[in-house]
Amino acid sequence: MSISRIDQLEQNLRAWLLRTPVLSLASSLGAEDMVITDLICRKNLPIRIFTLDTGRLPEPTYRLLDRIFEHYGRRIEVFWPAQEDVEELVKEQGVNGFYHSLAARRACCGARKVKPLARALSGQQGWITGLRRDQSPTRSDLVAEIRDEGYGLMKYSPLLDWSQEEVWAVVKEYRVPYNALHDQQYASIGCAPCTRAIQSGEDERAGRWWWESSHSKECGLHVVSETATQE
Repeated sequence: MSISRIDQLEQNLRAWLLRTPVLSLASSLGAEDMVITDLICRKNLPIRIFTLDTGRLPEPTYRLLDRIFEHYGRRIEVFWPAQEDVEELVKEQGVNGFYHSLAARRACCGARKVKPLARALSGQQGWITGLRRDQSPTRSDLVAEIRDEGYGLMKYSPLLDWSQEEVWAVVKEYRVPYNALHDQQYASIGCAPCTRAIQSGEDERAGRWWWESSHSKECGLHVVSETATQE
C-alpha cells in the first residue's frame, strides 16, 4: 500500500510542477511533511522546502533540522518572525498572552507564523502542505487543489486522504527522519508552550492549543480566502 501511495504522491508532485514550476513545500516538520520531503529529496524534484521558526519551537524540532541535513545533505530554508512584530506582540499581551483568549492566541500566530509565511511565499506560483482531512474537524472539508486567493497562488495538499497509519508506514519503510517527540505521543507538533502529548482516544490535534474548542484549532496559515478548483 505504501508503495502505491508513494507512486501517486510522486505523480501528483510532478504534475503540479508542470503547471506551477515555482513550487515550495511549506514544512511543519511533522511526519506528513517529512514523507513529502523524503520523496522530494530522493527523486531530486525541483521543489523548494522551507519551514517557519516561531522562536518558540521545542528543542527536538531543531534537532530534526540537523538530522535532515545529515540524512539528505540539504538545508531546509528557515523563516523567522520580524523582530518588531514580536516585540510589539509581547508589549501588548506579555510573553504568554496567547493563553488568555482566542484573539490573543491568533495574534501570536499571526506575528510568528502568518506574516513569515507570506514572506516565504513571495514570488512562488504554488505551495504544498502535508494536511490530512482526518486530523481534525477544521480540516474535514479540505480539497487537494485550491486557488489560494489570500496569497495569490495554488495550494496543493497531496496527503489529504492518507491515514495516520499510512503516513507512518512510509516513514518506517523509507527510514524517514522524524521529530523525536512523536515517540512521546505528540501527534501534531508546533510551538513548545502550545503543544502537548495526546491521550488515548483523542484526535491528532488535541495536543495543540488544548485549552480551546476543537473548531478553532488553526493558526491562520490555512484559513485564508480560497477557491476550490479540483479535488
